[in-house]
Amino acid sequence: MDRILITGGAGFVGSHLADRLLREGYQVRVVDNLTEQVHGQAGWPDYLDERVERIHADVRDPDRMADALKGIDAVYHFAAAVGVGQSMYEIRHYTDVNNMGTAVLLEALIKQPVRKLVVASSMSLYGEGLYRDRNGEIHSPNERSAVQLKSGQWEIDVNGQALDPVATPETKRPFPSSVYALSKYDQERLCLVTGAAYGIPTTALRFFNIYGPRQALSNPYTGVLAIFSSRFLNDKAPVIFEDGQQRRDFVSVHDIAQGCLLALEKDQADNRVFNIGSGNHYSINEIAQKVGEVLGKEGITPQITGEYRVGDIRHCFADISKARDLLGYKPQITLEDGLGELAEWLKDQQADDRVDVMRNELSRRGLSI
Repeated sequence: MDRILITGGAGFVGSHLADRLLREGYQVRVVDNLTEQVHGQAGWPDYLDERVERIHADVRDPDRMADALKGIDAVYHFAAAVGVGQSMYEIRHYTDVNNMGTAVLLEALIKQPVRKLVVASSMSLYGEGLYRDRNGEIHSPNERSAVQLKSGQWEIDVNGQALDPVATPETKRPFPSSVYALSKYDQERLCLVTGAAYGIPTTALRFFNIYGPRQALSNPYTGVLAIFSSRFLNDKAPVIFEDGQQRRDFVSVHDIAQGCLLALEKDQADNRVFNIGSGNHYSINEIAQKVGEVLGKEGITPQITGEYRVGDIRHCFADISKARDLLGYKPQITLEDGLGELAEWLKDQQADDRVDVMRNELSRRGLSI
């Protein structure tokens, strides 16, 4: 059976994918630098299956990546620095890890090609999602202006006419509004361009907002459900930017693993880009309420700050019809079931809430107002 390499494989998504691949009979090797912001100082996480072959290395190290690729049949490239807000001031770090790390991997793959490369891309590269006006015309707006945001006018409009958000397909023009988003688009294009040049079938999966067990609860730049959970576990109010009405697509990590497996096994995935989400969308306020309910913290009222963060967008949620039609992708986990699973996992977890540290850092640098 094929041996699969997952870069960043000790993380939240990579470890769940490893579990899925092992169940399907694949052999799995992971490379991870075990960065402290994600893993703390604990080393290899307990949740990583003992059958996984482990290499503690940085994806930017050419020699270690060459070693990691020996005997490998397919690669999932998940290694990345993650976080919109942090990327706006740790610009060199995000560019180095995400862009240069991908370049190092690809140069190694030129010398040791594989039968499939799957890269984790991100919905963040779209910037704003698509919108429809009252006449049914579709709009692809640019980012909101500083003047608009400072006045608290959160919604997207055209010539004073309010627009309604609609699901965003892969055909929407990318408009990255943060260093993180730009680096993810660069990862995607680097992999697709290099794969095409050297005959390596490549797939880019644009993940939407992922949640589930094993998220890094003490990382204030991780997914919003993990951040909210961390606040609730510490009996603190979740902090919500703007007015909380911004809408996102929240997808279970198990459905993400399904999409990844399909990308590996389906020839229809080759040299294409796919949205991987739930196909549903919720406001941030709704999500905060639902997380509070499953954790039994209904008495804690979220703090709606009226602040905004540079790099944030208003609405973006997934049109998943392409993945459904070409790959047979079908989300299996409802938000209710997924949050129930998350709540069970959280019972045994401790979280070092660092949201205030993040807010202070962004404020100090003029990146939240």
